[in-house]
Amino acid sequence: MLDYINDYPDFPKKGIVFKDICPLLKSPEGWAKAITTLGYFCEELHPDFIVGIESRGFIVGTALATVQKVGFIPIRKAGKLPGNVDSQDYTLEYGTDTLEIQSGVLNKGSRVLLVDDLLATGGTVEAACRLIGKTGAEIVGCGFIIELDALKGREKINNIPVRSLIRYD
Repeated sequence: MLDYINDYPDFPKKGIVFKDICPLLKSPEGWAKAITTLGYFCEELHPDFIVGIESRGFIVGTALATVQKVGFIPIRKAGKLPGNVDSQDYTLEYGTDTLEIQSGVLNKGSRVLLVDDLLATGGTVEAACRLIGKTGAEIVGCGFIIELDALKGREKINNIPVRSLIRYD
């Protein structure tokens, strides 16, 4: 699957190598392989819902939810969802941000597989896990297309099975 990932040095800022999944999305064979492989992880966990983090997590999550025949729920940045929302603030390298989920979409005891395209430092995923935890739902796993091992994001996902299709040192 490495052939389907492009690197963009110094994007979005100097010193960062952006891992682009667009070539993977463009390839019917590569994308099918990625969703099938994440599907095996999903089948091990038996979630009630797939929750995807804005924005590339929506792409991964809706495809996986459709194939697995489970519901999909988005986690978005602040101010993007209608109605009542539950919020979770978190710290970024240069400030703070907020994630939101619509209130009442998850119930106590709902089993959730959280997905995104990339696990880097783990700050966003950690915030999403806290947000889901506020609903009373149970996170049964976290799935990613790419993981950047050197940034140790996995360490922020405590006692939750994690599956990444591609891992970089």
